[in-house]
Amino acid sequence: MSLYESVVIARQDISTAQVNTLADELTKILKENGAKVTKYENWGLRSLAYRISKNRKGHYLLLNIDGNSEAISDYERRMRIMENVLRYMTIRVEKHEEGDSIIFSNTNKDGENPFSGSSKENNESVDSTNSSKPKEESPKISDTGASS
Repeated sequence: MSLYESVVIARQDISTAQVNTLADELTKILKENGAKVTKYENWGLRSLAYRISKNRKGHYLLLNIDGNSEAISDYERRMRIMENVLRYMTIRVEKHEEGDSIIFSNTNKDGENPFSGSSKENNESVDSTNSSKPKEESPKISDTGASS
């Protein structure tokens, strides 16, 4: 049997309970075909890089799968039919990562996205580089409209 990682993006307007039901359905599809899900992570509602079917956000799911290619083919065929699935990507890997994925483990305690670039450290480093440059003055425009 081969090892696969699958990331699924579900529509933004479904609830967390519906996302978990979707994950259970996907797991059931794989089990019917002789594959097993070794790890499941719900990465939550995240912003998309661009709109997909009028959605700006999506619920991200990660599934680590141990199964054959026929099971993955049926899994992907059924996901294409599902209305709640916006996109998916399944890749074959040599081995699964131990523990939590980097996306799941790097979520801050405040719920901030560590990849958004809005952390204090990033803002401080940007401010320190910008403060060393001299500021240029913009040309003044007179309100009278008279030309000289």
